[in-house]
Amino acid sequence: TSPHPRDFTDDVVSAMAETANVMPQLHMPLQSGSSRVLRAMRRSYRRERFLAIVDGVRAAIPDAAITTDVIVGFPGETEDDFAQTLDVVRAARFAGAFTFQYSRRPGTPAADMPGQVPKEIVQERYERLVALQDDISWAENRRQVGRQVEVLVAEGEGRKDGATRRVSGRARDNRLVHFAPPTDAVVRPGDLATVEVTYAAPHHLVADGPAVAVRPTRAGDAWAAGRERPTGGTPVMLGMPGPRR
Repeated sequence: TSPHPRDFTDDVVSAMAETANVMPQLHMPLQSGSSRVLRAMRRSYRRERFLAIVDGVRAAIPDAAITTDVIVGFPGETEDDFAQTLDVVRAARFAGAFTFQYSRRPGTPAADMPGQVPKEIVQERYERLVALQDDISWAENRRQVGRQVEVLVAEGEGRKDGATRRVSGRARDNRLVHFAPPTDAVVRPGDLATVEVTYAAPHHLVADGPAVAVRPTRAGDAWAAGRERPTGGTPVMLGMPGPRR
């Protein structure tokens, strides 16, 4: 489940900033930037409190990547309410957002609320939100160009790795990074590679230069051992026994 904004107290944020093993990435569900809609959603926080928490995180962890959840079209949401959501998204500068269109679910309190927003309006607002967040994500990612980042190599993160001959993984702030594998070292899933970012897209970073450093890990050893382990053996039949002959 996602953490609740109220859980990001000053002592928690301070502990995150002071603990090297804690990654500088936080997921803080916004849901809506309108305090009126948040009240209708029965959320315990309001827009001012949410933005104050974001400011506290930025002050303690300047390079933190903050992601969020946003729902568009909750019953009763007006154009002004939605504009307030866009304002909060602009102010918070989220690294990324999971955006959703409200859908009526029978049996939930919201299903019987007045002011159900027409589907075409929800779709139009959703597209505006996604476009804004993509612009912000891209701008935030462009700030990473030229920086060296440590990447935890993963298997299956890059759908085009075979075609691009790149390796993929996650930076410490959970940004997706595709990078060119070094020619003088083997990089395995679970290993750590330090690379310099050369290009940014809204949802990923690219490092096309040679890796600055590669650090083998026990996780990489385990991955390699799993690859070497024989996969054969005697098959086991499951089910009811057959008749004796």
